[in-house]
Parts: sequence; C-alpha cells; structure tokens
Amino acid sequence: MALLSTNKLSKMILNILLQLPPGTQNLKEVITYQLGIIGRMSTTRDMNAAWNDAKNKAARLYPEKFILDKRKALQWNDGNVKVLDEKISSANLKRLNELAEKENCTVDALVAKLISCYKKHSNK
Repeated sequence: MALLSTNKLSKMILNILLQLPPGTQNLKEVITYQLGIIGRMSTTRDMNAAWNDAKNKAARLYPEKFILDKRKALQWNDGNVKVLDEKISSANLKRLNELAEKENCTVDALVAKLISCYKKHSNK
C-alpha cells in the first residue's frame, strides 16, 4: 500500500524543488532527504514516478529556473545551457536527403558545405 499517491508526492517534490537554492547538486537525493520519513517510506517505484512527473512539471512551468536535457535530466537554467533547435520539417529533411543523394554525400557533409558556403558569401 502506498503511503501517498504519486500525484501528492509529485506536488511535494515540486514544492521542495522550488525552495532549493540555485545550483544545488544531486537534486533527487536532496529532495528525498527533505521529504524525511515520507521519502524513506515511499516505494522506489512511487518515488521514481513522482520524480519524473515533478521534473517534467518544473521544466514546463518554470523554464526560467529549470530545463531538461536530452536524457531527461533536470538541470538548473543558469543561462549557460543553450537548448538546441533540433526540429526540421519532414519536407526539408526529404529535400536534404534527395540533395545529398544527388551530390553523392551524407546529409551531414552537405550541411557542412552549405554552412561554409553561407559563411563565405555572408562576409562580403
């Protein structure tokens, strides 16, 4: 039997997370310690589910404080981490692949050529 529902545990984790000073390391361990007996009595499955839910909410609701990296690890948003735009439309991806096949190279090599050509012509 669960001590608390995952939703309540997630809310508690989020509240503690918002009170931590920026730059705190090992967030999950610190929060488990801050939860006290509730953190120690909760099952690992419940804690992991609540932690995943809380970190997703933190990154979504407080992007000025937190961000999730590619591996879904919660990090402090101190301005040093730049989120890369990795989205490309399917139409443009198809065009890139067709052009790369026509040029007999990889898409990565084609993009490198396009960037160098852009830099060469933009400096004039």
